[in-house]
Amino acid sequence: MELLDAHLVPAVDGVAFGLLLFVVAAGLSLAFGTAGVLNLSHGMLYAIGAYTGAELSDGTWGGLALGLAAGTAAACVAGAGLSAATAPLARRGHLAQALLTFGLALIGGDLLIQFFGADELPVHVPEVLDSSVTLLGHRYPAYRLCFIVMAVLLAAFGTWVLTRTRMGAAVRAAADDPQMLAATGHSPRAVHTGVLAAAGALAGAAGVLGAPIIGPGPGTSENVLMLSLVVVVLGGLRSLWATFAAAVAVGEVQTLGVSVAPELAPYLLFAAMAAVLVLRSRFTEPAGAGHGSEASGPDPVARLRSRLAGRLPGPKGPSVGLDRLPRRTRAPAWLARRPGRAAWWQAAPLLVLLGVLIALPALLDAYSISLAGSALALGLLAVSVTVLTGYAGLPTLGQTAPFAVGAYATANLADAGWTVGPVQIVLSALAAAVFAAVVGPAVIRARGTTVLMITLAIGELTGAVVNQLKSVTGGADGLVGFPATQALWGGEGMLEESELYNYALVVAVVAVALTLLVLRSPAGKLLTGTRGAEARMRASGHPVGRYLLVAHICAGALAGVGGSLMVTVQQYLSPADVGFEIAAFALLAVVIGGTTSVIGALLGAGLIVATRDWVAGSWPGHGPLLLGVLFVATVYVLPRGLAGLRGGGSGDGGQSGPPADTTGAPGTPGAPGLSDAPDAPDAPEAEGQPPTPPAPTPAGKASP
Repeated sequence: MELLDAHLVPAVDGVAFGLLLFVVAAGLSLAFGTAGVLNLSHGMLYAIGAYTGAELSDGTWGGLALGLAAGTAAACVAGAGLSAATAPLARRGHLAQALLTFGLALIGGDLLIQFFGADELPVHVPEVLDSSVTLLGHRYPAYRLCFIVMAVLLAAFGTWVLTRTRMGAAVRAAADDPQMLAATGHSPRAVHTGVLAAAGALAGAAGVLGAPIIGPGPGTSENVLMLSLVVVVLGGLRSLWATFAAAVAVGEVQTLGVSVAPELAPYLLFAAMAAVLVLRSRFTEPAGAGHGSEASGPDPVARLRSRLAGRLPGPKGPSVGLDRLPRRTRAPAWLARRPGRAAWWQAAPLLVLLGVLIALPALLDAYSISLAGSALALGLLAVSVTVLTGYAGLPTLGQTAPFAVGAYATANLADAGWTVGPVQIVLSALAAAVFAAVVGPAVIRARGTTVLMITLAIGELTGAVVNQLKSVTGGADGLVGFPATQALWGGEGMLEESELYNYALVVAVVAVALTLLVLRSPAGKLLTGTRGAEARMRASGHPVGRYLLVAHICAGALAGVGGSLMVTVQQYLSPADVGFEIAAFALLAVVIGGTTSVIGALLGAGLIVATRDWVAGSWPGHGPLLLGVLFVATVYVLPRGLAGLRGGGSGDGGQSGPPADTTGAPGTPGAPGLSDAPDAPDAPEAEGQPPTPPAPTPAGKASP
């Protein structure tokens, strides 16, 4: 009883906070489960309601009612607009949706700050609610008790609407069988628009009512979004009551957990999220293991045997003929007759880019040269994302985790006196590779959106460690003041921007060259086959899991090299340098360049850094707006990336193509969790899918 008495107020606070998250997460779950939209701008919809309610609040019941009506209506309209914005991406999967909605969140967040100001707004509630009541001998805010009652009533009302009304039946039919719904005379598109509008209204209402609990201010939308994603993952998409229970559990961890076990509280939520996703993926068949049109006939083994001969090069097998390559990967006919010139044609983008990079120090000022060095570091992170997303088919939002490992390893090595650049690079890459090997088994089993969520959880857990392990990372203050890096043994520490840039360029060129050699080798072709024809790979005896784990480790090492370069160029390190936004930027760089173009990823990283730091410098305070516009424009204007503009090969040894739909099919309310449906590798190229790679040779006849 004494323990209960000591923690009563935090426990009730946890219920109130959890119910607030439930109202928000219910809309997120509804949008994803029914409309199939992975909405990373859902926190922004909450912020719309919160800012509107706070602005209209004046301490009267009329002000509260007006704020609730206006905030709900504004978020509802924004949700309907989101439906129109995502409609053209319906066939491109959740990766494009995630990037688009994240860009819209950046734009919306910047506009809200410009309109309402950057300071947290005060919220005035009616005098009756702005008081305390006695609860088992403790004083407790009356408003929070009132909010608990309203949230419970809202949960009951929402469940009744979904299960007992014609509107709810139409919503369920739109998720389960849209063709049947259309046959009854109802438009699935209209239902989806209504669902997203309703999800926005829920988020807006939660923002107005929750403003006294989570006030509107910088960072509110990101915090609410992350916690809502955790709730949706833990509760699944099966029912509102499961979401309700998960939200209350998350609320208790956030409040009661801080008072009971403050050292563990920062890790519990995303650890639980990752554990649930990993367990779900363990009990389901890996995507592609039992699917794929090539092996879906009545006798897939017989079909496989008829197509195995002479597709991928092996020690004893024939090489792939030019006439068997997909049309858009062929060189022009006049080059096909001259193999030497064809090689130069493929290498031309590399040589042009290298020439431009070498000439930059003579063309730019010191600040711009420093930005170019940072772009090279972010570019290596983007290349590591390309390896996982474009080649292995594992879309990731957590590649900043090994990036952070490499960065903090270099900073601590320099502080300990290990200032030689090659030593820092090797040790940082090794540390990041070990980290990737540890977390790799949790990632490689899953597919599609589940991979996005698992890697997001890993990235957020790493961020929590960075903030808590102050003796190694410096916590929120970061690290600064460590000795400068030496390019080689016996040299002086590099301090000039041109020296740092040249060092970063040499390291980046070596790392990219090694990456291209691996991706163009038989091992790279096996990895591509794993992405596009996993069923046939498994049927022919290839250890697909081993291939993916090796790819994950190598990509982690490459990200570690990028983190090491970033520290060397910047000469400081903060948690913001390895946070969620950097992960989203890296994924955007990959989409800008084309998901299988290494050089495109480097160009995309350069464009992002130029927009964030150089262009935004002439319009101070609007960096997020410019980046958001870049996100939106990229998704719409470059569906196949910069590599697709060439109308053929990527120029760097990788296939060109659009952002592969590696994120699965839309989830349904009856699904056990976030969707992990497989790719559709045999979809027509006109739908934005990359060509199906050649079938693999048997395990015993291919080089590993």
